[in-house]
Amino acid sequence: MLPPARILLIGGGQVGVNAALRLRSRLRHGEAEVTLVDPTSYMTYQPFLAEAAAGAIDPRHVVVPLRRALPGVRIVQGRLTSLDTAGRRAHLVLPSPLHRDGPTVDLTVPYDRLVLAPGSVSRILPVPGLARHGIGFRSVEEAVKLRNHVLGQLDAAASTRDPDVRQAALTFVFVGGGYAGTGAVAELEDMARHALTHYPTIQPDDLRWILVEAGKRILPETEAHAAERTTAELRERAVDVRLGTRLAAVGPDGIVQLTDGSRFAARTLVWTAGVRANPVLKQTGLAVDAQGRLRCDTHLRVLGAQDVYAAGDCAAVPDLARPGETCRANAQHAVHQAAVLADNLVASLRAEPTAEYRHELKGSITSLGLHKGVAQLRGRSLHGRSAWLLHRAVHLRRIPTWERKARVLSDWLLAGLTGREMVSLGELEEPRAGFEQLMDER
Repeated sequence: MLPPARILLIGGGQVGVNAALRLRSRLRHGEAEVTLVDPTSYMTYQPFLAEAAAGAIDPRHVVVPLRRALPGVRIVQGRLTSLDTAGRRAHLVLPSPLHRDGPTVDLTVPYDRLVLAPGSVSRILPVPGLARHGIGFRSVEEAVKLRNHVLGQLDAAASTRDPDVRQAALTFVFVGGGYAGTGAVAELEDMARHALTHYPTIQPDDLRWILVEAGKRILPETEAHAAERTTAELRERAVDVRLGTRLAAVGPDGIVQLTDGSRFAARTLVWTAGVRANPVLKQTGLAVDAQGRLRCDTHLRVLGAQDVYAAGDCAAVPDLARPGETCRANAQHAVHQAAVLADNLVASLRAEPTAEYRHELKGSITSLGLHKGVAQLRGRSLHGRSAWLLHRAVHLRRIPTWERKARVLSDWLLAGLTGREMVSLGELEEPRAGFEQLMDER
């Protein structure tokens, strides 16, 4: 008997997890060994980040533990550093077994089939002061930090008598009007307005929400009329939507400067201005396009490499539904590509024909707060409660494992009965701060 084939998956996001789940269901006993590598031990379901930040879902429930979801799959917590495609080896670096800043460990993993799906990272522009004052919104840790920060600013504004400090604390700036930025500002505005019932000294008009978008409209993934309707709804909720505007700089005193000439103090600056392919792909020596994505054929095979596949945000896959273009970087393509990818891996092991990836996007959808949302399905637009319900139904279906579906559904039911969670646990980000202070006071 032949030894089991070695399938190596780089990336534990939508592609990696969904491909591994399908491989587990399709591979015969002893046909292949599957290894998945990711810097974290869980997958973050990003469409739920805004609701996690707003307290509608427990942050622990928007992540899928890899070892629990993928029994029988070897999980390696590490990151790819380079590839030897001729020798079919992937070189990894593992975190220090001692402490976060300790020495790392190198590991070489051989493979027979390789899948590259490390996903994307935030696109950070060289804006003065951004690194010091900005908050990202790509991980569950950042979502928790943002919720703690917003509630902390409400506490600060309610406690101070300084009008300048109060105004800066109640000014919230979001840069980037895609789904992430629009959903985040809408959910957090909704959460903050609900929280004001516990802050009698702060009125809803005291809060200032600003959404900065460099393009001509927000939600560029949707059609123009859907974006215009969403813009109008946000402005009705007193969100200052600024189109054709960029963040110019953030001063050391927290003064935000925009390219439209405005300057104001803000203690909250959230950066959601797009993503880019994971930079590790440039270290693989494989062919990439101008956006840094791996060049693939319609079978999800990386061009110029044997038995190497890619999918998701990091892959430039020809879109057969839009000749001459590549598939957009979104969760809908990632989930469907993962299924085709897994089937093609199994077919290649069995010397069977592989299939082309073909999928026509059915639409787009996002939540804008409790009972509010926007959706576009095959040219038809939905707004309000119907879009909000559809958003929840679609993503409840897509989040992997029945256990996670049950936990998210229970969070929604509990929030519907008792309201959003309004507790700020800011010290979670620096749990040793109190202990260190006590030691300094000795």
